[in-house]
Amino acid sequence: MILRTGQRVVFIGDSITDCGRRDVAAPYGSGYVSLVRALVDARHPELRLEWVNRGVNGDTVRDLAARWEADAIAERPDWLAVLIGINDIWRRYTDRPDQAVPIDEYERTLRDLLRRAVAETGCRLILGDPFLIEADRADPQRADTDRYAAVVAGLAAEFDAVHVANQAAFDRVLAVSPAKRWADDRVHPHLPGHAVLADAYLDALGANTAS
Repeated sequence: MILRTGQRVVFIGDSITDCGRRDVAAPYGSGYVSLVRALVDARHPELRLEWVNRGVNGDTVRDLAARWEADAIAERPDWLAVLIGINDIWRRYTDRPDQAVPIDEYERTLRDLLRRAVAETGCRLILGDPFLIEADRADPQRADTDRYAAVVAGLAAEFDAVHVANQAAFDRVLAVSPAKRWADDRVHPHLPGHAVLADAYLDALGANTAS
């Protein structure tokens, strides 16, 4: 278990992280963030961790940059968990292709944000891969998602961050079950899909045991 007593863990990202945290499911949302918090607190109550959710529906890395000072830096995290990129890709396949973020801009912007967070707060990073709940790797959106996930993996190595392989976690369940079991639109998971994500985060944190 890599989290330590009294640390502040801030999650930031798009709708997958938000999950109603600003309204009906305040303050943690009803998704993977809430599950991670609940399970870590239950297994390690002695740590007295502080949890913050700063996900916002629809965000791309451009939106994240616009609110980075208020929602990342000012929160003074000990650990900053970032999951961004799904909308950056998905917009290319919707009626808003002009809002898609090219992969070079995505990498450059995310690197700059992470560098700033570490320099200004001294936080450690937890970087989650963007994902698509689609088993066919030849599907164009899935192929794009794999490319953006490779960027995140590279940044995790560059920053000595904890890397959460979300796509690999979904690939394991997709090997034995249909995508519709986990999400209707391949992007927004049902609760069991959020449990897949939470399990991946718990593994990465070393928190998937009671000891």
